[in-house]
Amino acid sequence: MAQTDFDFLFGRWHVHNRKLANTLDPECIEWVEFEATQEANPILGGMGNVDFMVTTLPTGEYFEGMSLRLFEPEQQVWRIWWASTGRPGHLDPPVEGRFTDGVGVFTGDDVFGGQPAKVRFTWENITQTGAQWSQAFSFDDGQTWGPVNWIMTFTRI
Repeated sequence: MAQTDFDFLFGRWHVHNRKLANTLDPECIEWVEFEATQEANPILGGMGNVDFMVTTLPTGEYFEGMSLRLFEPEQQVWRIWWASTGRPGHLDPPVEGRFTDGVGVFTGDDVFGGQPAKVRFTWENITQTGAQWSQAFSFDDGQTWGPVNWIMTFTRI
C-alpha cells in the first residue's frame, strides 16, 4: 500500500555517505565519504514522515539535514522536501513519485549553480536492516541524466 511505502525508514540508522566532490561537474570523479546518523518518524497519522540526519563533514563542519515526506492519496504519490544547514533558510522544491516493484523514484525541478535542473532521488535495496538512496541531476529537462552524484547506504542501528 502506497501510504506505508516509507515505513521501512522509521527508526535510527547509521548512514554511509558517498558524494561527488562537485555534484555540478559531470567530469568530476573525486568522491567524498562521511558517516552520519539519521532518525525517521511518522507524522500526521501516517500520512507523512520526517527524518533528521546529523554528521560532521570531512572538513570538520557540522551538518544537519531533514526530509519531510507527505503522501497524497488522491494521486497516490509522495512528495519529498529537503532542508539543511548547507543552505540555511532554504527549503528545496519537492520531488514527487512513487514506489514500483520495491524501487522508489522521485523527480522534481530545482536550480543548481544558477542553471535549471531536474533532480532524481531513488530508493532501492530495501530490507529490514538496510536501504540505499541515490541522487542524480539532469540539465536537459530529463532527457538524459548525469551520473549518480550522492549515494547514502543505510544500516539500521
